[in-house]
Amino acid sequence: MPIVEGGFDIDLPKMVEIRQKFVSDKITDIPAKVYEELNKPEIKARFKPGQRIAITVGSRGIANIALITKTCIDWLKENGMEPFVVPAMGSHGGGTPEGQLEVLASYNVTEETMGVKIDASMDVVELGQTESGTPVYVSKPAYEADGIMVVARIKPHTNFRGPIESGLMKMMVIGLGKHRGATYVHQQGFALFNEIIPEVGRAIVERAPIACGVGIVENGYDETMIIRAVTPDKIEETDVELLPVARDAMPKILFDEMDLLIVDEIGKNISGSGMDPNVTGRFTSSNLIKQTFKPYVKKLFVRGLTEETHGNATGIGDADLTTRRVVEKIDWEYTYANVITSTELMAGGTPMTMENDRQAIVVALKTVPRVEPTEAKVVRIRNTAELDEIWISESLLPEAKANPNIEVLGELKPMEFDSEDFLK
Repeated sequence: MPIVEGGFDIDLPKMVEIRQKFVSDKITDIPAKVYEELNKPEIKARFKPGQRIAITVGSRGIANIALITKTCIDWLKENGMEPFVVPAMGSHGGGTPEGQLEVLASYNVTEETMGVKIDASMDVVELGQTESGTPVYVSKPAYEADGIMVVARIKPHTNFRGPIESGLMKMMVIGLGKHRGATYVHQQGFALFNEIIPEVGRAIVERAPIACGVGIVENGYDETMIIRAVTPDKIEETDVELLPVARDAMPKILFDEMDLLIVDEIGKNISGSGMDPNVTGRFTSSNLIKQTFKPYVKKLFVRGLTEETHGNATGIGDADLTTRRVVEKIDWEYTYANVITSTELMAGGTPMTMENDRQAIVVALKTVPRVEPTEAKVVRIRNTAELDEIWISESLLPEAKANPNIEVLGELKPMEFDSEDFLK
Protein backbone atom coordinates (compact mmCIF):
# COMPACT_ATOMS: atom_id res chain seq x y z
CA MET A 1 0.00 0.00 0.00
CA PRO A 2 1.53 3.36 -1.01
CA ILE A 3 2.10 5.83 1.83
CA VAL A 4 0.60 8.62 -0.30
CA GLU A 5 -2.70 8.00 -2.02
CA GLY A 6 -2.17 8.27 -5.74
CA GLY A 7 1.62 8.17 -5.43
CA PHE A 8 4.24 10.88 -5.69
CA ASP A 9 3.93 11.69 -9.38
CA ILE A 10 1.59 14.68 -9.21
CA ASP A 11 1.60 18.13 -10.75
CA LEU A 12 3.41 20.70 -8.60
CA PRO A 13 3.07 24.49 -8.65
CA LYS A 14 5.25 26.51 -10.99
CA MET A 15 7.83 28.80 -9.39
CA VAL A 16 9.38 32.17 -10.17
CA GLU A 17 12.38 33.97 -8.68
CA ILE A 18 11.86 37.30 -6.95
CA ARG A 19 14.04 39.90 -5.25
CA GLN A 20 12.98 41.31 -1.88
CA LYS A 21 14.24 44.74 -0.83
CA PHE A 22 15.46 45.41 2.72
CA VAL A 23 17.47 47.98 4.67
CA SER A 24 20.76 48.23 2.76
CA ASP A 25 22.90 50.67 4.78
CA LYS A 26 26.38 49.21 5.30
CA ILE A 27 29.93 50.03 6.35
CA THR A 28 32.18 50.18 3.30
CA ASP A 29 35.53 50.23 5.12
CA ILE A 30 35.27 47.90 8.09
CA PRO A 31 38.89 48.17 9.37
CA ALA A 32 38.69 51.96 9.29
CA LYS A 33 35.42 51.88 11.25
CA VAL A 34 36.84 49.50 13.86
CA TYR A 35 39.87 51.76 14.33
CA GLU A 36 37.63 54.83 14.55
CA GLU A 37 35.57 53.21 17.31
CA LEU A 38 38.51 51.83 19.30
CA ASN A 39 40.36 55.14 19.04
CA LYS A 40 37.57 56.99 20.82
CA PRO A 41 39.21 58.56 23.91
CA GLU A 42 36.91 56.82 26.40
CA ILE A 43 37.72 53.42 24.82
CA LYS A 44 41.44 53.89 24.29
CA ALA A 45 41.85 55.04 27.90
CA ARG A 46 40.79 51.60 29.12
CA PHE A 47 43.79 49.89 27.58
CA LYS A 48 47.48 50.08 28.54
CA PRO A 49 50.62 48.73 26.84
CA GLY A 50 51.69 45.34 28.11
CA GLN A 51 48.20 44.13 28.94
CA ARG A 52 46.91 40.70 27.90
CA ILE A 53 43.51 41.20 26.31
CA ALA A 54 40.99 38.43 25.59
CA ILE A 55 38.75 38.92 22.54
CA THR A 56 35.49 36.98 22.39
CA VAL A 57 34.40 35.21 19.22
CA GLY A 58 31.08 33.38 19.22
CA SER A 59 29.60 30.54 17.21
CA ARG A 60 27.18 32.58 15.08
CA GLY A 61 27.80 33.31 11.44
CA ILE A 62 28.41 37.04 11.87
CA ALA A 63 29.22 38.87 8.66
CA ASN A 64 32.91 39.86 8.45
CA ILE A 65 33.65 38.36 11.87
CA ALA A 66 37.16 37.26 10.86
CA LEU A 67 37.95 40.73 9.52
CA ILE A 68 36.49 42.50 12.55
CA THR A 69 38.34 40.21 14.95
CA LYS A 70 41.65 40.56 13.09
CA THR A 71 41.29 44.34 13.02
CA CYS A 72 40.68 44.41 16.79
CA ILE A 73 43.79 42.27 17.23
CA ASP A 74 45.85 44.57 15.02
CA TRP A 75 44.69 47.64 16.95
CA LEU A 76 45.62 46.03 20.26
CA LYS A 77 49.03 44.99 18.97
CA GLU A 78 49.75 48.43 17.57
CA ASN A 79 48.93 49.88 20.99
CA GLY A 80 51.39 47.57 22.72
CA MET A 81 49.09 44.87 24.02
CA GLU A 82 49.09 41.09 23.81
CA PRO A 83 45.71 39.94 22.49
CA PHE A 84 44.37 36.39 22.34
CA VAL A 85 41.04 34.89 21.29
CA VAL A 86 38.59 33.13 23.58
CA PRO A 87 35.74 31.13 22.01
CA ALA A 88 32.60 32.51 23.69
CA MET A 89 29.95 30.07 22.59
CA GLY A 90 28.57 28.31 25.65
CA SER A 91 28.09 24.63 24.85
CA HIS A 92 28.39 24.87 21.08
CA GLY A 93 30.94 22.76 19.24
CA GLY A 94 29.86 19.83 21.39
CA GLY A 95 30.99 21.69 24.50
CA THR A 96 34.63 20.69 23.89
CA PRO A 97 37.75 22.76 23.14
CA GLU A 98 38.33 20.82 19.94
CA GLY A 99 34.77 21.37 18.78
CA GLN A 100 34.86 25.08 19.51
CA LEU A 101 38.16 25.49 17.67
CA GLU A 102 36.55 23.72 14.72
CA VAL A 103 33.63 26.17 14.78
CA LEU A 104 36.01 29.14 14.81
CA ALA A 105 38.04 27.66 11.95
CA SER A 106 34.88 27.48 9.83
CA TYR A 107 34.77 31.30 10.09
CA ASN A 108 38.46 31.53 9.17
CA VAL A 109 39.33 32.43 12.76
CA THR A 110 42.44 30.37 13.52
CA GLU A 111 45.76 31.04 15.21
CA GLU A 112 47.34 31.29 11.76
CA THR A 113 44.83 33.76 10.29
CA MET A 114 44.57 35.88 13.45
CA GLY A 115 48.26 35.77 14.35
CA VAL A 116 47.51 35.15 18.03
CA LYS A 117 46.82 32.27 20.39
CA ILE A 118 43.32 30.89 20.82
CA ASP A 119 42.60 29.61 24.32
CA ALA A 120 39.66 27.25 23.99
CA SER A 121 39.73 25.98 27.57
CA MET A 122 36.27 25.19 28.94
CA ASP A 123 37.36 26.05 32.50
CA VAL A 124 35.36 28.73 34.27
CA VAL A 125 35.60 30.68 37.50
CA GLU A 126 32.55 31.41 39.63
CA LEU A 127 32.34 35.07 40.57
CA GLY A 128 29.85 34.60 43.37
CA GLN A 129 26.11 34.96 42.91
CA THR A 130 23.64 37.67 42.02
CA GLU A 131 21.08 38.99 44.50
CA SER A 132 18.59 36.40 43.25
CA GLY A 133 21.11 33.60 43.87
CA THR A 134 22.16 33.01 40.27
CA PRO A 135 25.81 31.90 40.03
CA VAL A 136 28.06 34.02 37.81
CA TYR A 137 30.46 32.04 35.61
CA VAL A 138 33.17 33.43 33.33
CA SER A 139 35.80 31.74 31.16
CA LYS A 140 38.91 31.26 33.30
CA PRO A 141 41.40 32.35 30.59
CA ALA A 142 39.34 35.48 29.92
CA TYR A 143 38.96 36.30 33.60
CA GLU A 144 42.70 35.94 34.18
CA ALA A 145 43.49 38.39 31.37
CA ASP A 146 44.04 42.08 32.07
CA GLY A 147 41.01 42.94 30.02
CA ILE A 148 38.20 41.41 27.94
CA MET A 149 36.99 42.89 24.66
CA VAL A 150 33.45 41.59 24.18
CA VAL A 151 32.60 41.39 20.46
CA ALA A 152 29.04 40.39 19.61
CA ARG A 153 26.22 40.93 17.16
CA ILE A 154 23.04 42.56 18.46
CA LYS A 155 19.83 41.07 17.06
CA PRO A 156 16.45 39.60 18.01
CA HIS A 157 16.71 36.28 19.83
CA THR A 158 15.05 33.16 18.54
CA ASN A 159 13.44 32.02 21.80
CA PHE A 160 12.55 34.97 24.00
CA ARG A 161 11.47 38.60 23.87
CA GLY A 162 12.63 41.56 25.92
CA PRO A 163 14.48 44.88 25.83
CA ILE A 164 17.73 42.88 25.71
CA GLU A 165 17.95 39.76 23.53
CA SER A 166 21.03 38.58 21.60
CA GLY A 167 23.95 40.94 22.02
CA LEU A 168 26.81 41.99 24.26
CA MET A 169 25.10 41.06 27.54
CA LYS A 170 24.17 37.59 26.28
CA MET A 171 27.70 37.08 24.95
CA MET A 172 29.07 37.70 28.44
CA VAL A 173 26.48 35.64 30.30
CA ILE A 174 26.15 32.59 28.03
CA GLY A 175 29.12 32.82 25.66
CA LEU A 176 31.78 33.56 28.27
CA GLY A 177 29.93 31.35 30.73
CA LYS A 178 31.06 28.39 28.65
CA HIS A 179 29.26 25.04 28.96
CA ARG A 180 28.69 25.38 32.70
CA GLY A 181 27.30 28.89 32.64
CA ALA A 182 25.22 28.31 29.51
CA THR A 183 23.73 25.14 30.97
CA TYR A 184 22.76 26.80 34.24
CA VAL A 185 21.12 29.79 32.58
CA HIS A 186 19.20 27.68 30.09
CA GLN A 187 17.96 25.39 32.85
CA GLN A 188 16.12 28.36 34.32
CA GLY A 189 14.04 28.51 31.15
CA PHE A 190 13.72 31.08 28.39
CA ALA A 191 10.83 32.72 30.25
CA LEU A 192 13.37 34.04 32.77
CA PHE A 193 16.02 35.19 30.28
CA ASN A 194 14.61 38.73 30.45
CA GLU A 195 15.64 38.84 34.11
CA ILE A 196 18.70 36.58 34.22
CA ILE A 197 20.71 38.01 31.33
CA PRO A 198 20.64 41.64 32.53
CA GLU A 199 21.22 40.61 36.15
CA VAL A 200 24.15 38.31 35.46
CA GLY A 201 25.51 40.64 32.79
CA ARG A 202 25.68 43.50 35.27
CA ALA A 203 27.51 41.25 37.73
CA ILE A 204 30.07 40.29 35.08
CA VAL A 205 30.68 43.96 34.25
CA GLU A 206 31.27 44.65 37.95
CA ARG A 207 33.39 41.60 38.76
CA ALA A 208 35.26 40.66 35.58
CA PRO A 209 37.89 42.74 33.73
CA ILE A 210 35.57 43.84 30.92
CA ALA A 211 37.51 46.48 28.96
CA CYS A 212 34.92 47.36 26.34
CA GLY A 213 32.15 46.03 24.18
CA VAL A 214 32.08 46.04 20.39
CA GLY A 215 28.50 45.75 19.19
CA ILE A 216 27.68 44.78 15.60
CA VAL A 217 24.39 45.21 13.73
CA GLU A 218 23.74 43.80 10.27
CA ASN A 219 21.47 45.03 7.49
CA GLY A 220 18.92 42.99 5.58
CA TYR A 221 21.57 41.53 3.28
CA ASP A 222 23.84 39.92 5.89
CA GLU A 223 26.25 42.88 5.71
CA THR A 224 27.80 44.91 8.52
CA MET A 225 25.72 48.04 9.10
CA ILE A 226 26.86 49.27 12.53
CA ILE A 227 30.01 48.77 14.60
CA ARG A 228 30.02 50.52 17.95
CA ALA A 229 32.64 50.32 20.71
CA VAL A 230 31.36 51.19 24.19
CA THR A 231 32.70 51.30 27.72
CA PRO A 232 31.47 48.57 30.10
CA ASP A 233 28.96 50.87 31.79
CA LYS A 234 27.30 51.48 28.38
CA ILE A 235 27.01 47.83 27.32
CA GLU A 236 23.49 47.30 28.64
CA GLU A 237 22.03 50.51 27.22
CA THR A 238 23.73 49.81 23.88
CA ASP A 239 22.00 46.43 23.68
CA VAL A 240 18.68 48.14 24.44
CA GLU A 241 19.24 50.93 21.93
CA LEU A 242 20.41 48.81 18.99
CA LEU A 243 17.98 45.88 19.32
CA PRO A 244 15.04 47.67 17.62
CA VAL A 245 17.44 48.94 14.94
CA ALA A 246 18.50 45.36 14.27
CA ARG A 247 14.90 44.14 14.31
CA ASP A 248 13.83 46.71 11.72
CA ALA A 249 16.81 45.87 9.49
CA MET A 250 16.65 42.09 9.62
CA PRO A 251 15.54 40.25 6.48
CA LYS A 252 12.15 38.62 6.38
CA ILE A 253 9.79 36.84 4.02
CA LEU A 254 7.36 39.46 2.73
CA PHE A 255 4.36 37.14 2.70
CA ASP A 256 2.16 36.56 5.75
CA GLU A 257 0.95 33.06 4.92
CA MET A 258 2.49 30.06 3.16
CA ASP A 259 1.24 26.54 2.57
CA LEU A 260 4.83 25.30 2.27
CA LEU A 261 8.17 26.86 3.08
CA ILE A 262 11.18 25.04 1.60
CA VAL A 263 14.47 25.80 3.37
CA ASP A 264 17.55 24.62 1.48
CA GLU A 265 19.86 24.67 4.51
CA ILE A 266 19.91 25.24 8.25
CA GLY A 267 22.87 25.56 10.60
CA LYS A 268 24.33 27.19 13.69
CA ASN A 269 26.18 29.67 11.47
CA ILE A 270 22.79 30.82 10.19
CA SER A 271 20.97 31.07 13.51
CA GLY A 272 21.18 29.77 17.05
CA SER A 273 18.04 27.84 16.18
CA GLY A 274 19.40 26.55 12.88
CA MET A 275 16.78 28.57 11.04
CA ASP A 276 15.61 31.81 12.57
CA PRO A 277 12.02 31.50 13.83
CA ASN A 278 11.71 35.26 13.46
CA VAL A 279 11.72 34.41 9.73
CA THR A 280 9.84 31.10 9.70
CA GLY A 281 7.31 31.87 12.43
CA ARG A 282 8.11 28.48 13.97
CA PHE A 283 9.01 28.89 17.64
CA THR A 284 9.71 25.77 19.73
CA SER A 285 10.52 27.74 22.88
CA SER A 286 8.06 26.85 25.62
CA ASN A 287 7.39 30.50 26.44
CA LEU A 288 6.68 31.53 22.84
CA ILE A 289 5.15 28.46 21.23
CA LYS A 290 1.60 29.32 22.32
CA GLN A 291 1.74 32.72 20.67
CA THR A 292 0.83 33.44 17.06
CA PHE A 293 3.54 34.81 14.82
CA LYS A 294 3.84 35.87 11.22
CA PRO A 295 4.46 34.44 8.80
CA TYR A 296 2.05 31.57 9.26
CA VAL A 297 3.72 28.53 7.68
CA LYS A 298 1.52 25.45 7.39
CA LYS A 299 4.27 23.02 6.36
CA LEU A 300 8.04 23.42 6.56
CA PHE A 301 10.57 21.27 4.68
CA VAL A 302 14.32 21.35 5.42
CA ARG A 303 16.54 20.12 2.59
CA GLY A 304 20.05 20.29 4.07
CA LEU A 305 22.63 21.34 6.65
CA THR A 306 25.37 23.93 6.12
CA GLU A 307 28.96 22.75 6.08
CA GLU A 308 29.77 25.26 8.82
CA THR A 309 27.32 23.69 11.27
CA HIS A 310 29.48 20.52 11.46
CA GLY A 311 26.46 18.25 11.75
CA ASN A 312 24.77 20.31 14.47
CA ALA A 313 21.14 20.12 13.38
CA THR A 314 19.61 22.10 16.23
CA GLY A 315 16.29 23.41 14.94
CA ILE A 316 15.56 20.47 12.65
CA GLY A 317 12.68 19.70 14.99
CA ASP A 318 10.94 22.89 13.85
CA ALA A 319 10.42 21.30 10.43
CA ASP A 320 7.60 18.99 9.40
CA LEU A 321 9.63 17.17 6.77
CA THR A 322 13.20 16.40 5.78
CA THR A 323 15.02 13.70 3.80
CA ARG A 324 17.12 10.71 4.71
CA ARG A 325 20.13 12.43 3.13
CA VAL A 326 19.84 15.22 5.69
CA VAL A 327 19.37 12.91 8.66
CA GLU A 328 22.46 10.91 7.70
CA LYS A 329 24.57 14.09 7.97
CA ILE A 330 23.47 14.92 11.51
CA ASP A 331 26.07 14.71 14.28
CA TRP A 332 23.78 13.70 17.11
CA GLU A 333 26.42 14.30 19.80
CA TYR A 334 26.84 17.94 18.76
CA THR A 335 23.10 18.38 18.26
CA TYR A 336 22.05 16.82 21.54
CA ALA A 337 24.71 18.68 23.54
CA ASN A 338 23.32 21.95 22.19
CA VAL A 339 19.66 21.03 22.55
CA ILE A 340 20.02 19.66 26.08
CA THR A 341 21.83 22.81 27.16
CA SER A 342 19.03 24.92 25.69
CA THR A 343 16.41 22.74 27.50
CA GLU A 344 14.18 22.98 24.40
CA LEU A 345 14.26 19.31 23.38
CA MET A 346 11.79 19.73 20.53
CA ALA A 347 14.54 21.52 18.59
CA GLY A 348 16.40 18.20 18.27
CA GLY A 349 13.45 16.11 17.15
CA THR A 350 13.49 14.33 13.81
CA PRO A 351 10.80 15.40 11.31
CA MET A 352 9.06 12.95 9.00
CA THR A 353 11.90 11.68 6.84
CA MET A 354 11.33 11.05 3.14
CA GLU A 355 13.62 9.51 0.53
CA ASN A 356 13.98 12.63 -1.62
CA ASP A 357 12.80 16.19 -2.14
CA ARG A 358 9.94 15.33 -4.46
CA GLN A 359 8.44 12.96 -1.91
CA ALA A 360 8.75 15.56 0.85
CA ILE A 361 7.10 18.27 -1.26
CA VAL A 362 4.25 16.00 -2.33
CA VAL A 363 3.55 14.90 1.25
CA ALA A 364 3.60 18.51 2.42
CA LEU A 365 1.20 19.73 -0.24
CA LYS A 366 -1.15 16.77 0.02
CA THR A 367 -1.51 17.36 3.74
CA VAL A 368 -2.47 21.04 3.50
CA PRO A 369 -6.28 21.03 3.84
CA ARG A 370 -8.48 22.41 1.09
CA VAL A 371 -5.62 23.41 -1.21
CA GLU A 372 -4.85 21.84 -4.58
CA PRO A 373 -1.07 21.23 -4.91
CA THR A 374 -0.77 23.33 -8.07
CA GLU A 375 -2.49 26.25 -6.33
CA ALA A 376 -0.47 26.09 -3.12
CA LYS A 377 1.41 29.09 -1.76
CA VAL A 378 5.01 27.86 -1.80
CA VAL A 379 8.18 29.76 -0.93
CA ARG A 380 11.71 28.41 -1.34
CA ILE A 381 14.66 30.08 0.41
CA ARG A 382 18.33 29.20 0.68
CA ASN A 383 18.40 29.90 4.43
CA THR A 384 16.88 32.37 6.87
CA ALA A 385 19.84 34.77 6.62
CA GLU A 386 19.77 35.20 2.82
CA LEU A 387 16.33 36.31 1.80
CA ASP A 388 16.92 38.88 -0.91
CA GLU A 389 16.45 36.45 -3.82
CA ILE A 390 13.93 33.67 -3.21
CA TRP A 391 11.44 31.59 -5.18
CA ILE A 392 7.65 31.74 -4.92
CA SER A 393 4.83 29.79 -6.49
CA GLU A 394 2.34 31.10 -9.04
CA SER A 395 -0.42 31.72 -6.49
CA LEU A 396 1.78 34.27 -4.67
CA LEU A 397 2.61 36.19 -7.84
CA PRO A 398 -0.27 38.72 -7.64
CA GLU A 399 0.69 39.60 -4.07
CA ALA A 400 4.33 39.95 -5.09
CA LYS A 401 3.52 42.27 -8.01
CA ALA A 402 1.48 44.49 -5.68
CA ASN A 403 4.36 44.92 -3.21
CA PRO A 404 6.78 47.79 -4.02
CA ASN A 405 9.52 45.99 -2.08
CA ILE A 406 9.39 42.96 -4.38
CA GLU A 407 10.79 42.67 -7.90
CA VAL A 408 9.87 39.71 -10.10
CA LEU A 409 13.05 38.49 -11.78
CA GLY A 410 11.97 35.90 -14.29
CA GLU A 411 9.22 33.75 -15.71
CA LEU A 412 7.26 30.96 -14.09
CA LYS A 413 8.73 27.51 -14.60
CA PRO A 414 8.25 24.01 -13.21
CA MET A 415 10.25 22.84 -10.22
CA GLU A 416 13.41 21.16 -11.51
CA PHE A 417 14.62 17.86 -10.05
CA ASP A 418 17.69 15.76 -10.72
CA SER A 419 17.68 12.05 -11.59
CA GLU A 420 17.23 11.14 -7.93
CA ASP A 421 14.32 13.54 -7.45
CA PHE A 422 16.23 16.15 -5.46
CA LEU A 423 15.64 19.82 -6.31
CA LYS A 424 18.27 21.48 -8.48
